Amino acid sequence: MHRYSAFVALCLATLITLALIPAWEGFAVIALVCLLLSLLGVRDLIQPRHSIQRNYPVIGHIRWIFESIRPELRQYLIESDHDEEPFSREIRSLVYQRAKGEEDKRPFGTREHVYDAGFSWLTHSMVPSHVEDWDFRVRIGGPDCAQPYDASLYNISAMSFGALSANAILALNTGARMGNFAQDTGEGGISRYHRQGGGDLIYEIGTGYFGCRTPEGGFDPEAFARQAQDPQVKMVEVKLSQGAKPGHGGVLPAAKITPEIAEARGIPMGEDCVSPAGHSAFSTPLEFVRFLGELRRLSGGKPVGFKLCIGHRREFMCAVKAMVETGIVPDFIVVDGKEGGTGAAPLEFTNHIGMPLVEGLTFVHNTLRGAGLRNRVRIGAAGKLVTAFDIARTCALGADWCNSARGFMFSVGCIQGQACHTNRCPSGVATQDPLRQRALDVTDKSRRVATFHRNTLRAVADMVGATGLSHPDDLRPRHFNIRQKNGETVTGDRAFPEIPEGSLIAGTCQDPNYADRWHRAATHSFAPPD
Repeated sequence: MHRYSAFVALCLATLITLALIPAWEGFAVIALVCLLLSLLGVRDLIQPRHSIQRNYPVIGHIRWIFESIRPELRQYLIESDHDEEPFSREIRSLVYQRAKGEEDKRPFGTREHVYDAGFSWLTHSMVPSHVEDWDFRVRIGGPDCAQPYDASLYNISAMSFGALSANAILALNTGARMGNFAQDTGEGGISRYHRQGGGDLIYEIGTGYFGCRTPEGGFDPEAFARQAQDPQVKMVEVKLSQGAKPGHGGVLPAAKITPEIAEARGIPMGEDCVSPAGHSAFSTPLEFVRFLGELRRLSGGKPVGFKLCIGHRREFMCAVKAMVETGIVPDFIVVDGKEGGTGAAPLEFTNHIGMPLVEGLTFVHNTLRGAGLRNRVRIGAAGKLVTAFDIARTCALGADWCNSARGFMFSVGCIQGQACHTNRCPSGVATQDPLRQRALDVTDKSRRVATFHRNTLRAVADMVGATGLSHPDDLRPRHFNIRQKNGETVTGDRAFPEIPEGSLIAGTCQDPNYADRWHRAATHSFAPPD
């Protein structure tokens, strides 16, 4: 019966303090507290939902208290500087320092375990170069593009208004304008806060066709043309899937839809907003590439591409075969790794569906090489790309530019509280609560966004210079080494070999991972062959 001792003690304390009130009025406060806790114990005994509280009335609540603050206790007191859950303290500190323009150097040598399997490093030159122009630009737009875009090497990845607060969107876009780089709108449409910031936009179209949808939820060409021809929109991106939850749709409950969200998405108030798992505007590879071509026409010739996390590799090859067959080639493809983030996703999807960025990027790069299209299609990459080394390594593996979502979230004050889906974000970044987002000062945070971008690219320039090169475009897999499980090291070109240009078309590719899938890929259907 000892498990009831605290409850019994509170009941006795209530009676004793009530009796002692005439002797001293201060006992009234103590009696009230004891009475309230005793009533809580009575409730615990009779409620049917929580067995811990029924067996341990009152003190059973201590478990819930510690459980609720466990993430904060672990983050601030227990985890090491290198525990990536999902970003390490060391990486978060680096972003904060670069965003504030503070000293970002480290004393006393590396803390990395340089002899562990998986450790990689960039090789340097005995005759390093000095790279003065750190504002690296990538021209996006093939021969069918009338309005090519000179994008920054590093841009803000897709995050929708609704997932992020109004102040966060405005701070990010204002910072993008100040730093002359782009912000991906996410699939939630172009909000008034994107427009108010005045920065370059990549208009992302997801399965809900927000901002360009019919009342029934289908694609509306006229609405799309109005959005895409806005001078602030520089590129159009069709989202096939995202790293954190590929192949998964979503529902925004009616209770969470504000008038501003409804305005941006083009949806009615008072109804649940459904994002289907797949697109309704196309269903076959040929329909898909023709849809891309139609978007390019409707936008006035702006760069059009798509984003995906690689799943069935044959399906991607189906789309590439359709490009070859029709001659309709996208201007860019963004590869999202499964390590990408989102406001919330089912745990099984986050952990076990989708291809990590390195494998997905090298596969897309090689497939385009084998199809003879690599020189026409630019490749963007996203998935935990925060440091200069992340960017340099990703460029070496085949990316033309990089996107980051959580890196820029850190720059506007995100503390990795991981409460994005609760509407109780402590820093006002991922919430629609007016009081919480009021804490995020747009003027200050927009400067930090621009400063983080500038200092990160300067660090990239330093790394490129250390290799003796002059531009990230010059980086190749051979410029970095990877330690294997047996302790030996291999160069990147051995770990991630490139297939010969045009070898899939010519039928000369010797790698069965590519040749066999290419043989089974068809343009009339994404379904596997019989």
